[in-house]
Amino acid sequence: MAGIQTSESRVTLRKKRERQPKPTWLKVRAPGGERYSKIKERLRDLELHTVCEEAQCPNIGECWNGGTATMMLMGDTCTRGCRFCAVNTGKPPGLDAKEPSNVAHMVGVMELDYVVLTSVNRDDLTDGGAGHFAEAIREIKKETPRTLVETLVPDFQGNLEAVEELAMASPDVFAHNVETVERLQRTVRDVRAGYEQSLLVLRHAKEVARKAGLRMLTKTSIMVGVGETLEEIQATLIDLKKAQVDVVTFGQYLQPSHKHLKVKRFVTPEEFQAYERMANELKFSYCASGPLVRSSYRAGEYYIRNILEKNESPLTDPLASF
Repeated sequence: MAGIQTSESRVTLRKKRERQPKPTWLKVRAPGGERYSKIKERLRDLELHTVCEEAQCPNIGECWNGGTATMMLMGDTCTRGCRFCAVNTGKPPGLDAKEPSNVAHMVGVMELDYVVLTSVNRDDLTDGGAGHFAEAIREIKKETPRTLVETLVPDFQGNLEAVEELAMASPDVFAHNVETVERLQRTVRDVRAGYEQSLLVLRHAKEVARKAGLRMLTKTSIMVGVGETLEEIQATLIDLKKAQVDVVTFGQYLQPSHKHLKVKRFVTPEEFQAYERMANELKFSYCASGPLVRSSYRAGEYYIRNILEKNESPLTDPLASF
């Protein structure tokens, strides 16, 4: 009868919802440490929240103890629906004009050395929120001039004027994620996203910064374990190098819920080391590669800070090998 579950249907449903057990290398210790505790206490006093907490990031203790945190701008409702992402999809609210200054205050309260500003996709806005990002960067630089600012941004629907507006606000790092290899883009990402569009955004941001004489690194991240091959990883790295990307990170995709894209396999630590060797052979300025590495993982930030504070140019001729 309709609406009644049999024992067979319950078993089928349970199997569909089952996820692969996580290997030992994906287990982490509970967060702790003096600086972590201090930041957590200050945030509670101010009733403020970070993406680090909301996303239950496994690296929260390591990052906060190192003076790094990630802030979400422009709300928590995305206009897109990527199959890997747990963020709500729908119609977002209007922008909060006070948010850039509030975020700058939060960065100051947390005494951050390095902050990552990110957001949902805001295709409802003409500039995709680029102007809002730019204002937040300016406010942070005014409030805490020594804090390094990374912006992890959407693709702005390929709007190069929006990319230029953000790049000209002079973030220390302009990050945008290609997420996966070219073949799997439609499987993993929303139909409005695309491999070539993401490469265009990264390339244009670097070109704008270079022409303006701004010291800015570009960065992207790749999730693995969704069906990619080693050859496709190599091809993606070559494409990123041609797009003048400075920093690349690799991390294991983890399924947020049974409704999301399934994990095809858990990539071993040895394979992550192989990805890092490939990136180093192509002479990326830095590569962070490991099962628990995420877009804003602090492993690369030591190196990024070293480049920026020494006022070094990470790439003198980014296309020399091609």
